Amino acid sequence: MKFAALRLVKFSAVSVLAFIGVVAGLGGLNLYTYHRFTEETKVASLDFEQLGERLYAVTLTPQQGQPLKFQLRGDEWQLDVRMIKWTDWLTFLGESPLYRLDRISGRYIAIDEARAKKPQLFDLREDSGIDVWSFAREAGEWIPGVDAAYGSSVYLPMRDGQRYDVWISRTGLLARKSIEGSPG
Repeated sequence: MKFAALRLVKFSAVSVLAFIGVVAGLGGLNLYTYHRFTEETKVASLDFEQLGERLYAVTLTPQQGQPLKFQLRGDEWQLDVRMIKWTDWLTFLGESPLYRLDRISGRYIAIDEARAKKPQLFDLREDSGIDVWSFAREAGEWIPGVDAAYGSSVYLPMRDGQRYDVWISRTGLLARKSIEGSPG
């Protein structure tokens, strides 16, 4: 009887230690993925020059590509991207999201003004034949590991002489005022 009780105690202790080891291991893997998810990649820079009242010349310099020039009206600029994110095991393997610049536009802060004035939109997409994002968005439930359910956008005020850097992370776009001489 003592031998059976001792075996039960040993088995219970080993089981508890194994459970703690599994939880610690999975927790460590989980933390490892959090570190990877915080990576940011610079997408573009935007430079603003005021031409008139609420009219700005904008130079958008994609991280990959040639500078593009636009004139935007309004109080703020908005940059939209289409994202294809990976889920499940592809994320665990460290696959980074894919993105494509979609459009840039001017915005008005006042809702009544935004409703009254036609928005300015400039298409940034390159015509590449097949629109993979639209296909993945429509068939996303049938394609395991792919999430193209949304795009992402960022907007900030337009100011004369201001430069913004736009970054992408696994959760979407971020924009910051550029600090001269900063890395990246």
